[in-house]
Amino acid sequence: MPTTYPLDEGEVSPVSHIDETDTGHSETEVLPDPDVGPAKVPGLEGNPVRWYDADRTEPYTRIEPFTEKHDTSVEFFFKPVTLTTLAFAMAALAYVAITNDVVEEGRDKTRIGVYAAIVSFLLFSMVQFRDGPFIRPHPAFWRIVLGINLVYELLLVFLLFQDLGSARQMMTLLDENLGVPLREQSYAEDCTFSFRTIWNAVDVFCLAHALGWFGKALILRDYWFCWILSIAFELAEYSLQHQLPNFAECWWDHWLLDVLICNWLGTYVGMKTCAYLDVKGYTWRGLRQTRGLRSKTKRVLTQFSPHDFTTFKWEGTASFTHYFAVVLLLALFLAAELTPFYLKSLLWMEPSHPIVIYRLAGIFICAIPAVRELYQYINDPRKAVRMGQHAWLLFATVCTEVLLSFKWGRGVFTEPFPAHVKWSLISGGVVVFLYPAIKFGPRGLRKYLRRQLKERRGKEQ
Repeated sequence: MPTTYPLDEGEVSPVSHIDETDTGHSETEVLPDPDVGPAKVPGLEGNPVRWYDADRTEPYTRIEPFTEKHDTSVEFFFKPVTLTTLAFAMAALAYVAITNDVVEEGRDKTRIGVYAAIVSFLLFSMVQFRDGPFIRPHPAFWRIVLGINLVYELLLVFLLFQDLGSARQMMTLLDENLGVPLREQSYAEDCTFSFRTIWNAVDVFCLAHALGWFGKALILRDYWFCWILSIAFELAEYSLQHQLPNFAECWWDHWLLDVLICNWLGTYVGMKTCAYLDVKGYTWRGLRQTRGLRSKTKRVLTQFSPHDFTTFKWEGTASFTHYFAVVLLLALFLAAELTPFYLKSLLWMEPSHPIVIYRLAGIFICAIPAVRELYQYINDPRKAVRMGQHAWLLFATVCTEVLLSFKWGRGVFTEPFPAHVKWSLISGGVVVFLYPAIKFGPRGLRKYLRRQLKERRGKEQ
């Protein structure tokens, strides 16, 4: 039997719907006595609201799940300390700016100035931006994530107005080893289907594939979505290998190593993790209500785990809105997957360069709250009256990367699309647009006519 701790007088328990069997009161244990009078209503005339009132229907006594957004026992970490943060930030900025060994003339001065400007903006983001859908480990963390995304988007907008040569020269300010043309590598030189050739094709990118699809499964939380996206990316590699030679792979590399082994393994582990988080029991007991050093340590560690977990059911064929959202999200993920290959080829960066890795990690972190906001925007339009800030900014970021790839690649990728690739893309586009016209067109028209007829009858009456 789980251990329980008595509540202090007037203290409200953590917010979770609890069965009546947990209260220690049976349904047949106490019956109301008509001679005594009506029972006291919790919340009125100073009567305390206890935790066993969680299943009441009155709005002033109902306790909703997750209404306690943070641990009230450590209230200091959730109070708006904007003036205190400003004072410490200005003190640190004054110290760094006035220190003589920091403001030496030259390249370091420019570098530190740019870093200080970025940190100042992120500090403003942490203090003043709106909260996102997540509260763990702290809402300020996700505000900083939004600030990093905005800084990256502003950098992309700046590069959008530069030519390719100037952009390559600017990259050398971040790393002196950049600015050297790369030799594109093809992975389709020896496509013999044998154990030796397959084993030789196994490299660190196989692990990267598995980790990447583990992350996508945590973001999308849907088997079908991940499978469609995995197959679509391989088809995109087939379609674009005339522009990027490293997209040229053997057939078994595409469908065996990538899809059936690496992608499936990452997706499977990711979906199992989602299933564990879905059925896991969540407790919102504060640090002060936790007894013992071991329990307090566990409570601190759980601060870095989800506060709750939402299972995604995209239902792309349920309505035109869901279909459009699924197609849009698929296109967004494909663009986010393909643009790094184009940008690193145009800017002469190796796949293992830290900038490429930071970009992939940043997009992954930004996509976690963005997809959550998009899902709520599609499935709960009454509460989410507008698209969330994370989703809006990530969509703008990916679109800007596509514009950059198109602008800089016009004079580099001059080889036209093969005829079979053009016809395949046209056929796929026709299917994507024809399906909703057949699926939702007549039904939507019937709903519209019924609504108009109902309104006309209401006016006549």
